[in-house]
Amino acid sequence: MAAIIYQTDRRSGITYAYESISYWDKDKQQSRAKRHMIGRVDKENGEIIPTRKKKSNTDTVNIKQGSLPITDVKRRFYGATYLFDSIGESLGITEDLKQCFPDTYKQILSVVYYLILEDNNPLSRFSKWSVLHRHPWDKDISSQRSSELFASITEVSKDKFFRLQGKRRIEKEFWAYDTTSVSSFSETLRQVQYGNNKDNDPLPQLNIALLFGEKSNLPFYYRKLAGNIPDSKTVRNLIADLDVLGYNKIKLVMDRGFYSEANINGLYQSHLKFLIAVRMSLAFVKKGLDTIYDDFRTFENYCEKYEIYTTTLPVDWQYTQERPYKGDSIKENRRMYLHLYFNIDKAAEDEKVFDKNLCALRNELESEKRVSEHENQYTKYFDIKTTPKRGTQVAVKQNVVREAKRYYGYFALISNETMDSVIALEIYRNKDVVEKAFGNLKERLNMKRMLVSSEQSLDGKLFVEFVALIYLSYIKKQMQDHDLFKSYTLQGVLDKLDVIECFEQPGRKLRVGELLEKQKDLYNYLGIISPSSLC
Repeated sequence: MAAIIYQTDRRSGITYAYESISYWDKDKQQSRAKRHMIGRVDKENGEIIPTRKKKSNTDTVNIKQGSLPITDVKRRFYGATYLFDSIGESLGITEDLKQCFPDTYKQILSVVYYLILEDNNPLSRFSKWSVLHRHPWDKDISSQRSSELFASITEVSKDKFFRLQGKRRIEKEFWAYDTTSVSSFSETLRQVQYGNNKDNDPLPQLNIALLFGEKSNLPFYYRKLAGNIPDSKTVRNLIADLDVLGYNKIKLVMDRGFYSEANINGLYQSHLKFLIAVRMSLAFVKKGLDTIYDDFRTFENYCEKYEIYTTTLPVDWQYTQERPYKGDSIKENRRMYLHLYFNIDKAAEDEKVFDKNLCALRNELESEKRVSEHENQYTKYFDIKTTPKRGTQVAVKQNVVREAKRYYGYFALISNETMDSVIALEIYRNKDVVEKAFGNLKERLNMKRMLVSSEQSLDGKLFVEFVALIYLSYIKKQMQDHDLFKSYTLQGVLDKLDVIECFEQPGRKLRVGELLEKQKDLYNYLGIISPSSLC
């Protein structure tokens, strides 16, 4: 059995092609291989240039017809990689990568295609996949070469890619911002630290911050963070990064972990629009709700679509800006909007849980089986009297309990842009595109636990995984828009298309194999012209 093997001379940088022929060695009872060089590989087009064999003065060389393989005749799977080619062209990914990585963009794309199609498989299996599929690089990428590829991806080139992709996004949409934790076994990576692991994994971690367009459902920026950095500390650098990348007219939507007075002041100072969830325990939130508390749960405030009560209140934000260069600070009121919501089912659920806990605490007191960790709750919610004759008597502090239940079922958002409270809720709920994206990174793209050991390889692999995430996000958005998840999984769609073959012959146009109507429909739903239409 013959195969083509490529090997690069490190000194000259020339890649040579060898014909490897397998045979059975009867003496050693094992499979062996003979190989001989057939030519060198052209760096521009990847074609094999045959070497000229030396002839002696006395001997003639007889070359049997067909002894050299016809390397340009190929039959490979093409349906899924054609889909990725088309998506890359439509979203400008291929063009932007070419500008940022002119020498390696095809290799990056081939690794991206592999990561998407070979769910959870390590890069060591790329060689087998490469032989069976038509892909941009069209050659094998060894494990060593993939590590070199990751290490070659620089911060300057990544920033340029973020800038180019950001210009292709919808300026008027909100950008969802969130972070996730990625565990690592490595002890050499500087940013791998123990922190609040969002997957409850006991390993040390690093954090990844991701920016996502809510309407496009596409990511276009990420940043690697130390594993012990809390969410609220990341916003200031996010603002600085967006400024450096040249993004303007920005609207950010974030969960309540990113709220802090410093962050809100920073967003105002940078003239950025925001929509952020906040805790009900904040003084200005309680104050706003208390002014309308008795009249809030009325029919006029009921939203039938989401079965909640909702309203919006204008409030004043006490804006502060320190000016070290002048030695003073600016203090003034800024207009902000408080969006309030009440969910009666959530309130009933929270109250039930609270009452069950209260009963358990009272039983502990009356049975004199007190738990040391519960002492603060005992004194907060109960009046406790103990006499030799009657034992321990417990009475609930009704006013305290009533105050504790006062804000059950309520939640709040704040924004500095005028909008209806229902629209604000819909925008905020769409933020889960980021959480789903993190799921894709960790599960499908095999990023739940990092196995790399060098900073350069880590940075490069994260970038390649991020590019793969753009493709996955596009496909999932199209599937959602056309209700394809009722009939297919994402893997099912890729498998359905991946079996389509293509045929390559010298001097002939690429020929695509037979397509079923269902396959043509899938391309159409995904916003792509089917390859059969191009023949």
